[in-house]
Amino acid sequence: MKPLRLISALPLLVALAACSPPATQAPVTPAVLVRSFDGAANAASVQTYTGEIRARFESELAFRVGGKMTERSVDVGALVTRGQLLARLDPQDAQLAATAARSQISAAEADAALARAELKRTEALLAKGFVSASALDSQRATLDAAEARLQQARMQAATASNQTTYTELHADSAGVITQVFAEAGQVVSAGQAVFRIARPGERELLIYVPESRIGSIETGEAVEVRPWIAQDQPSPGIVREVSPVADSATRTYGVRISLPDGDALPLGATATALFSRAQASRLVLPLSAVTRNGDQASIWLVDDENRLNPVAVDVLAFREDGAVLRDRLPEGSRVVVAGVHKLVAGAAVRPVEEGSTPALDVKR
Repeated sequence: MKPLRLISALPLLVALAACSPPATQAPVTPAVLVRSFDGAANAASVQTYTGEIRARFESELAFRVGGKMTERSVDVGALVTRGQLLARLDPQDAQLAATAARSQISAAEADAALARAELKRTEALLAKGFVSASALDSQRATLDAAEARLQQARMQAATASNQTTYTELHADSAGVITQVFAEAGQVVSAGQAVFRIARPGERELLIYVPESRIGSIETGEAVEVRPWIAQDQPSPGIVREVSPVADSATRTYGVRISLPDGDALPLGATATALFSRAQASRLVLPLSAVTRNGDQASIWLVDDENRLNPVAVDVLAFREDGAVLRDRLPEGSRVVVAGVHKLVAGAAVRPVEEGSTPALDVKR
């Protein structure tokens, strides 16, 4: 009978085991991503900007009269010589205007000849006493007006003749066509750009600098330029021009860097300008490490006991590459660089150094 008693007691033992409290688990310490600083500033002493190689001298070519463009003789990349024909407008209207202007000259010449003859007759009649002196004065005024109209007609004819030559667009200098703005069959107005031509010779690099850094760039400053097609062959450059006005769309300032030794660089190539900064660098933190409460900025530090402490900081500027601090951090500071909006002061954390691979705590 004893085995039967043991079997009957098994369900009771199972029920008692199910009602027992679960084993207590250790609290999970959250991990935070940190970056350590040794107290020295980590801002780079070299600022870099990428831009485009351009000709030192560029110009946009346009017709001096409007009309329908009937011919375009060159394409982008074409090498042209001074005086070469680039495009032509329909000359019919200009030719008709020139013909009409020449006809006006003939009419004005006839009026002037008639006025001279009338003046001679009036002078003869005055000598015989048949007309008064006022009649002679009137005839002289008529001749003066006729000669003035003749002079005006000749000038208008010269202008109309020039208009016929303006229907052809010629290169004003040797160079390469870098852009075409109009096609054959298109109606263009006077002064509307048709071509952009880059003159041979000196090259320059055009870069765009944000508002936060434009104040540190000065005309005449030496720059190192590295073309992407030959980054191992840097070229010296000099800041030639700093735009005083920001671009309305990008809010950046154009900076042109002369390249005295860059004649061989292809137009449109990409290059990077490196500005060396001799002044002391300041600490730059990732933007994700900084929180703001009104006008006060703060960061989170992990102390020696791995607990969180908020620290107020003075930010000089917020840039695209981070926040620039006025003061340095204590040596050995560990700054939380991610998830700062979810942190609680005094909370225990498990710091994970940025760039390291955290070990996984897996219990088997």
